[in-house]
Amino acid sequence: MTPVNPPPLDRTSPPTPPDAGPRPASALPDGVRVRVLRLVYGDPRAAAELAARLTERQTAGLDPLPTEPADLAPVLLHGYRREIRALPEDTRLLLLLAAADQYPVATHAFLRAVAAARLDTRPLEAAEAAGLAYATAGGVGFRDAWTRIAAYETAVPADRRDVHRLLARVLHGPAETPRRSWHRGAGALGPSARLGAELTAAAAQARVGGDPALSGALAERAAALCTDPREQSRLLADAATDAWHSGDGDRARTLAARTHSGAFTGILALRTGNATEAFDALLAGTARPQGDGGADPSASRAPASHLLARAAEAAVYTGDLRRCREVVVVARELGLDPPGVSGGLAAAADGRYDDARDLLEATAGRCGPGGDPTHLVHAGIAALMLGDHPRAATATVRAAAAARARGLTAAVSQAMEFRAYADFWTGRPRAAETAALDALRQAYATGQDNGACHLQAALAMFAALTGDGDLCRERAAAARSYALAHGLGLPAALAQWALAFLDLGSGRYDAAATRLRALAASGPGHGHRAIRHLATPHYVEAAARTGDTRVARAAHADYDRWARAVGSPDDLALSARCRALLTPGDDALDHYRTALDLHADGARAVERARTELLFGSALRRLRRRTEARDRLHSALAAFDSFGAPHCAEAARAELRALGAPAAPARGGRRPTTDLTAQQLLVARMAADGATNREIASRLALSPRTIDHHLRGVFTRLGIRSRIELVRLLADGDDRP
Repeated sequence: MTPVNPPPLDRTSPPTPPDAGPRPASALPDGVRVRVLRLVYGDPRAAAELAARLTERQTAGLDPLPTEPADLAPVLLHGYRREIRALPEDTRLLLLLAAADQYPVATHAFLRAVAAARLDTRPLEAAEAAGLAYATAGGVGFRDAWTRIAAYETAVPADRRDVHRLLARVLHGPAETPRRSWHRGAGALGPSARLGAELTAAAAQARVGGDPALSGALAERAAALCTDPREQSRLLADAATDAWHSGDGDRARTLAARTHSGAFTGILALRTGNATEAFDALLAGTARPQGDGGADPSASRAPASHLLARAAEAAVYTGDLRRCREVVVVARELGLDPPGVSGGLAAAADGRYDDARDLLEATAGRCGPGGDPTHLVHAGIAALMLGDHPRAATATVRAAAAARARGLTAAVSQAMEFRAYADFWTGRPRAAETAALDALRQAYATGQDNGACHLQAALAMFAALTGDGDLCRERAAAARSYALAHGLGLPAALAQWALAFLDLGSGRYDAAATRLRALAASGPGHGHRAIRHLATPHYVEAAARTGDTRVARAAHADYDRWARAVGSPDDLALSARCRALLTPGDDALDHYRTALDLHADGARAVERARTELLFGSALRRLRRRTEARDRLHSALAAFDSFGAPHCAEAARAELRALGAPAAPARGGRRPTTDLTAQQLLVARMAADGATNREIASRLALSPRTIDHHLRGVFTRLGIRSRIELVRLLADGDDRP
């Protein structure tokens, strides 16, 4: 098994030779490339070797990557083994003991084992002289992960069993019980029902203790010692679930393939496969007895309520909100409350907005600290639907914190997917972009390509706000291509909205209206009713600018009905803004004033700035110069603070048309203020000496994208070289 957090890339490693293989690691899709680097501990030589060995299906992300060290880079490992074999026998024994003590389960018992066996540690000097290992206060440190692996795998099986038994003998404390059981199982000669039961109990203890990586290792070892095929299948399903929770997506998929767990297959499909198929598998799994001799004995022990909650998520991702009805029906048949947002979304899909509000409010209210991460994610989604972005941010932050506390690495990036919405609209686009980029890397590393697609679409929206058209179109195209192939209506719709938002901010109103009309007509798997609803104010603006308001009026009427039902100040403000856009002449001004009064009680700072821009423009056309100037200056200041230059330029253009000078740039601003979060990160890494290819590997992006970012940095900063970049950042570095 591989660790969740591999060591950082060794900057001293030699570069990958050009003839390492027909497919260099840099040529792999982003998600596969990140997982390859994670599996090989960031070693570029091993990455090149593994990339050259992948099948076409593995390269496309359809099949899991190899997880056993001997399958990752056998040529590289062969050289390491040769170095180990050159050492004296007693040195190899000490290295074997140290390696077994560290991986795949860290037990920190090396020194106790040495004392118990009365081993002489002086032979370690030979390993230190060879540059392979060195003594530390806690035992032995290896040159790198591959040296440790070679030290273990070079030994004969009998010697491996002996060191595991020795380590088991010195692990005495109550907290060390699971690790003692692990070594006892690793030292077994063959199948053992008694040891299998011990390992199963230890796995349960580790699972309760929030250590899914340890519980997965124990369950997998128990399965290896089990002779009952049904029990073995169930244990492998448990191990697969634990591997998934700990962030080891490739191992989870490999283990799942050895079982027939339809329920767990549904969970995997939700994050890596076709969301519609995930929904069907999850809903079917709720009707099967779990692990008690029923139709699916290999299924993980997930309760029906958990599977229903995941089915509701699948309905959200596909955009087929009417399938939430099926979740509600099944829940009632099982005597359960409809999970998460399913009841509210089903009511909303039926147009029962008052019922939807009450159901979503009940779900959003379950956002207390320390709760179940799944429930907290659902609370965040419900709060977003209600227009309560501060509560959505609270729920999703708590979901990520709860997931980390429980060792549920895979759940962290999912929480951050929905956190991004709240941060973006409440006027923290840089924080949102930074968090989304971190979540994107984590989604790729843990094999959650569906979540990565959603985050790509969110990042396209951030690029639209900052006016980075090339990046917006690149991210939106990548998100839509993947989403349409996997039935993900949510990111497909969000990417389409991002492109429309880019058009709207750039004055391409016909294009924006066309995109948003197409979004309204897209069905499940291609569009999303919730995104269509959220984008209604932008559609009304684009339609009003083009003079084609017939469909826009109907869209606004439905939006207004929802806004009045939920009572969100921001939704009511946006409805009033729509009414102003659809009202001619002086009569529109009171609607704009109403909108701004409502915005004052809301949190969507980005939309408030846009309302001020539209209001100022209307006032200018009606020759209300003083009030127009105040509104436009306020909008300009807000857009400057958001890092939205094209929106700020629209405000400046209105001020110029008014004959009023735009507010001068604030004195003392750092030169990097106008950079997006991602541009600033790339700029700092480039100034530190990293190559485009190194930056791409670390940020889970392509070298072409990094080149685009650097060109954007140079343009915005008015410089021409990396040398100038280094000087500029040295003079005005704004790192926290």
